[in-house]
Amino acid sequence: MDRVISTTSEAIPTDTGPGATAPAPSGPKAPRGRSRAARWCAGLLLLVVTAVVGCRAAGTDGVTPVPQLLAFLPWLLLPAGAALLLALLARWRFGLVWAVLVLAVVEWFVRPYDTGLADRPSGPVIARLSVLTSNVEYGNAAPALVATVRREQPDLVFVQECPITCSRALAEEIPRAEYPYRHVVEGYGADGAAILSKHPLRKTAGVPGSLAMPGAVAEIAGREVRLQLVHPLPPIPGMVDDWHRELGHIRAYAAGVKDAPAIVAGDFNATQDHAGFRRVLDAGGLRDSAALGGASRTPSWPTAVFRPLGAQIDHVLIGRDLSVRGARFLELPDTDHRALLVGLELHASR
Repeated sequence: MDRVISTTSEAIPTDTGPGATAPAPSGPKAPRGRSRAARWCAGLLLLVVTAVVGCRAAGTDGVTPVPQLLAFLPWLLLPAGAALLLALLARWRFGLVWAVLVLAVVEWFVRPYDTGLADRPSGPVIARLSVLTSNVEYGNAAPALVATVRREQPDLVFVQECPITCSRALAEEIPRAEYPYRHVVEGYGADGAAILSKHPLRKTAGVPGSLAMPGAVAEIAGREVRLQLVHPLPPIPGMVDDWHRELGHIRAYAAGVKDAPAIVAGDFNATQDHAGFRRVLDAGGLRDSAALGGASRTPSWPTAVFRPLGAQIDHVLIGRDLSVRGARFLELPDTDHRALLVGLELHASR
């Protein structure tokens, strides 16, 4: 009986010479490389956003670049969203969970505020007034400010970055008959500031700082209302400690007027996401009129970018026995800030 031997033949490359091409390695290495790169990019984005959001949650402004990024906290939704997409493409489960948590925390902090128009003191209204604050950027927007004051006729005007050319324009083009009471500090460049009032005004020392921050007391409907213009240094790299110190001076002033009607207005160089700004609010029992007037998160700087981009660093804060009727930001040419106009009501003492 013959033995049948079965053999399995394999394909053996016959070309084994020097010019032969080696077979391609098995497995999709290129997609794995892309996945790894997506994870790295997602992780880096999430680390940055997590650091900023962590400082916001911990109530600290941290160190550079955290204070600068906190000013634009709502826009951190963009890198966090990009990280979520990258984690999804990379099928990175931990990254997906991380990104969702970060997005949820950012959303919590940037949620719309209640208008607060029902937040009214118990006493009857004894006066209605409007307040305008404007940073005119080295005086460049002084003509536009003059036109705005003539059109809107606010009772109180707070002007920052008002050098000598600006103060002269206010003196020459805004009649004393309309604004007979003024507290002007002349300066150069970003220094110089002014408070204009239709109501009797008594000058006070104001808050110490590198830039002029004059103070006053206005007599409105028989009541004394404390006024303070603010313009601390900005939190640019190398000046964050100075920014903290000057916000601390403003906080000390706010604590001193906690039991009195007060208006603290100007360019704070800080948003509601900065711990230093929130401490000013807490120290004086102050409320942000833009938030109360339905303009929360409306950007006031820089005007070079279109709304809703930017940050709200210009504020009118109000104290006891004052309520808000409305708030709106105005476009002025030749300045990188939007002006803020708010309508207020002064109530009788409780």
